[in-house]
Amino acid sequence: MHDTFVRILEACRTEELALNSVREPRAYLTTVAGRVLANHFRRASLEKAWLAALALYPESFAISPEERLSILQTLHQIDAMLDALPSKVRTAFLLAQLEGLTYAEIALHMGIAERTVKRYMAQAFEECLMQIE
Repeated sequence: MHDTFVRILEACRTEELALNSVREPRAYLTTVAGRVLANHFRRASLEKAWLAALALYPESFAISPEERLSILQTLHQIDAMLDALPSKVRTAFLLAQLEGLTYAEIALHMGIAERTVKRYMAQAFEECLMQIE
């Protein structure tokens, strides 16, 4: 709840949202609540997948609770960055980074021009750099 309140205040501060411009506060809060719930389930799913992958390693590879927290926080930051990307940009980026496809292969896979793939990748890398700063 605290994080949601902070996000709303931050949106007001950066003028993305003016609370006096919200015509339907109940609908607005319902939308915010739905997004918070979706984020919660996405984060839980991400943590569950990571813990399942970690369980495959022998005990000698066990990591400390501090390292585990640091890795989970990093995963959540990556997830948030990817979630901020438009769908097609995210798809192109993941195909390149995770599947190792070339721009030509991505263009063929997505049914778009290679030039568009280059534009999508530039947009994705720009967003990554903005998140780092």
